[in-house]
Amino acid sequence: MEFIASLLQALLGYNLVLPVVLYLCYLLFGKKTKPVAMSGKPYDYAIIVTAYEQTTLLPAVIASLLKLNYDHYLIYVVLDNCGPEDIGIDHPNVIQLRPEQVLASNTRSHFYAIDHFKRNHEILTIIDSDNLVDPEYIHELNVYFDQGFDAVQGTRAAKNLNSTFACLDAARDIYYHFYDAKLLFALGSSATLSGSGMAFRTSLYKDALSGLDVQGAGFDKVLQAQILKMNKRIAFAGDAVVYDEKTSNSDQLVKQRSRWINTWFKYFILGFDILFKGIKNASINQFLFGIILLRPPLFIFLILSFLCMVGTAFIAPFMALSWLIAFLLFILGFLIALMSYPTDKRIYQSLINIPKFIFYQVISLVYAKKANQRSVATRHEVNN
Repeated sequence: MEFIASLLQALLGYNLVLPVVLYLCYLLFGKKTKPVAMSGKPYDYAIIVTAYEQTTLLPAVIASLLKLNYDHYLIYVVLDNCGPEDIGIDHPNVIQLRPEQVLASNTRSHFYAIDHFKRNHEILTIIDSDNLVDPEYIHELNVYFDQGFDAVQGTRAAKNLNSTFACLDAARDIYYHFYDAKLLFALGSSATLSGSGMAFRTSLYKDALSGLDVQGAGFDKVLQAQILKMNKRIAFAGDAVVYDEKTSNSDQLVKQRSRWINTWFKYFILGFDILFKGIKNASINQFLFGIILLRPPLFIFLILSFLCMVGTAFIAPFMALSWLIAFLLFILGFLIALMSYPTDKRIYQSLINIPKFIFYQVISLVYAKKANQRSVATRHEVNN
């Protein structure tokens, strides 16, 4: 029984030290130079924007996309369950699609757009209905398509830091982009997908998800697993920036995190398959990615680790000290991620509210089982 308890603590505690281990490996072995675009080939892009019910932010999104420093693209806006009202967009590069039936699914919306392509686009990129894009977004993606990659994840930066929740949400994104994207890719594995700001050769996207009707949140988890099963790498384009609307209040946070937690419990098992394939194929790409997929959500392993530290404080002081050291290493790893990025001082100031942020995620855990019935997509407030 004591051995099992120690094994469970080890399996849990390694998550605290994993970031620092990855960082040390990155310093010793990681590829740190950005590749240079080679062919200059003008890939033909389909930009797919999916909207569910809410269209208020779409004009700003489309205006941002039309300012891209690129000529070879069309924008497909899938207006799922959005009503007949005009959204005020009239441009030859913008195709508005209104499904006859409610889709309520990202992949259904994506394939609806693919089925209505005006031409045979080589590459598709997925943008959320609350995103803004940097004018050089496509050029930065092309750097990696020129290198032969078939899938690329860009950086999702914070569009708004108008509340404590938004700042903490942004801090979380910086942490995951650093370890689960930049460092993983530099070590020969793949960047994890983030739901938007990502691009694929159209043929790969269709091969990966054709025949899979992914409902609810988590299509990106299924998609990345399918790509990794092929032992293809997902590149990380750190300079391909998409600005993402961060959750600004507790209600948004609870609904969004409920869906995300539901997604982890639903799909984390895919990590075992990829991990074992990595061992069988001697593939660092699959092996490292499988380890990352099996990691619990941040707040869950932090809470469980804290309980282990407190629980061993009086019966096994040495073990409690080990937990304390592991926590300090995790904090160091978190700060390394923030310092690697031009992090706004408001984000640093918000860190004191992490316990409050974790509390609302515990509330999210309560609602996780029926998260997709309560909320299909995050509704964002419009800031005038």
